[in-house]
Amino acid sequence: MSTTSETLTARKNARRPQLDRDSAMRLAATEYARVADLLGRLTPEQWAARTDCPAWDVRAMAGHMLGMVQMVATVPELMRQQLAAGRRAKRTGGLQIDALTAWQVEKNLTLTPDELVSEFRRLSPRAMRNRRRSPAVLRNRTMQEETDGLWTFGYLFDVILTRDPFMHRIDISRATGLSMAVSAEHEVAIVDDVVKEWAQRHGEPYSLELSGPAGGHWQAGDGDRIAMDPFEFCRAISGRAPAAGLLATQVPF
Repeated sequence: MSTTSETLTARKNARRPQLDRDSAMRLAATEYARVADLLGRLTPEQWAARTDCPAWDVRAMAGHMLGMVQMVATVPELMRQQLAAGRRAKRTGGLQIDALTAWQVEKNLTLTPDELVSEFRRLSPRAMRNRRRSPAVLRNRTMQEETDGLWTFGYLFDVILTRDPFMHRIDISRATGLSMAVSAEHEVAIVDDVVKEWAQRHGEPYSLELSGPAGGHWQAGDGDRIAMDPFEFCRAISGRAPAAGLLATQVPF
């Protein structure tokens, strides 16, 4: 049994956002707008394209993305989704996050692509408002993430709920051939935060050169030299692509 001091230490070491709150909320708002724009550009054929997530085509992935927005747009929907995911995970014996995303996909299956995009545009401002208004007492509470240890709710609200749609934009762009939007204020900022957390997690000396407009150079000491595309870097450390060495250190999205 854990002692009280061990519990307090675990809470102190829980994963927290590295971004300041204003920057995190700016990135969140822009990411929602980027997603709506990308989904609005899809052709009927592109909605049916297969993605890097084996069970999902673009349509299913978009259903999950909308489901995440629905989840944080209202407290009743948050409770409903969590309860549904818990029941499903208990029934199947799988991870709750897998149960949640599967439930979200099924929930939104009856929507047409136009309806899905419309709902995403309608609900994303509400989701943003609730994320922005989350009180400190909630943000500092901890949750046990099934595969990554202890997180604060602040890390979930400020970081993961933005990285998740960002990564799925990469997935959809790869599946459809549509280009990723790139700006220094947004994609570069997200990649920078990801790189810094990756470096913190592996704790080894490294030199990382990411090419193109979303890239940059990061270094600590004289370690492994890695050069690649920034979105491929995100795919590698998310577990979507084969990875070895320091790239085997995964970062949650």
